[in-house]
Amino acid sequence: MNPTLRPLSSPTSSISAGSPRRWRPTPAISGIIATHAGAAALAAAQPACWPYAAGAVAASHAVMATAGLWPRSALLGPNWTRLPEHVGARIAITIDDGPDPEVTPRVLDLLDRYDTRATFFCIGELALRYPSVVRAIVARGHAVENHSQHHRHHFSLMGLRAMRREIEAAQQTLSGLTGEPPLFFRAPAGLRNPFLEPALCGLGLQLASWTRRGFDTRARNAELVAGRLLRDLAARDILLLHDGNAARDAQSRPVILDALEIVLRGVRDAGLSCMTLRAALTNPLTASPLVRPAETTAVRGSR
Repeated sequence: MNPTLRPLSSPTSSISAGSPRRWRPTPAISGIIATHAGAAALAAAQPACWPYAAGAVAASHAVMATAGLWPRSALLGPNWTRLPEHVGARIAITIDDGPDPEVTPRVLDLLDRYDTRATFFCIGELALRYPSVVRAIVARGHAVENHSQHHRHHFSLMGLRAMRREIEAAQQTLSGLTGEPPLFFRAPAGLRNPFLEPALCGLGLQLASWTRRGFDTRARNAELVAGRLLRDLAARDILLLHDGNAARDAQSRPVILDALEIVLRGVRDAGLSCMTLRAALTNPLTASPLVRPAETTAVRGSR
């Protein structure tokens, strides 16, 4: 597959995933830069006003930190929280923190039963540990995307160089295993800082978060998890589940297995279908398809 995709007209996806692009600061970032410059000028011109200058800088840092702690925020850069408008009555199921040698194959079997495709955000070091599982994900028609090399808890505190090294290492790992470079990145726990978007621009990656999550790494009740994901389900939603670090129910069964089946039935009953994130990059009304036909599949319950 050609990794260079043309940008869409939708504001949600006005990027060229797969191709390095120029970083353009968002209005929020530009405002923070202007605040710093103005505060420095004020302190230099009126030294007695330094408390006000310092307060303005502190407030701008608070805004920046809040944006980084809010996974669905677009204040720091473009962020997919829903699919582009052109996809119609489709949603995306995304699965994080794998591959897991026990859970992921069972998730793949379940997806096969419903003849649907999902997007797996894989951790590079786990992919190296379980390469056959990663290859099985792709062989069975799903997409593998970048979830960092080590899934560091302090990822959002990294500087630009360290952040880029972490993402680029996973990019190389996953590209080598699957033969296709990831086109999307999801930050560990969804947390980030202003250095993430410049790093993604240099690597040709698009940030993707979610519309809603089930908290299936903590909740031990599959119906509760599925209910969170299906509440107000609508076309273009992006749902988040986990095959890695999956919580287990009272019988020690990974919660994702029963929760995902409930979700797949709910998607089917709502008259929706599923697609991978990368399948949503190309607008069929304006550009020829650049993904395998199998990557966009209706959810059909097993008979």
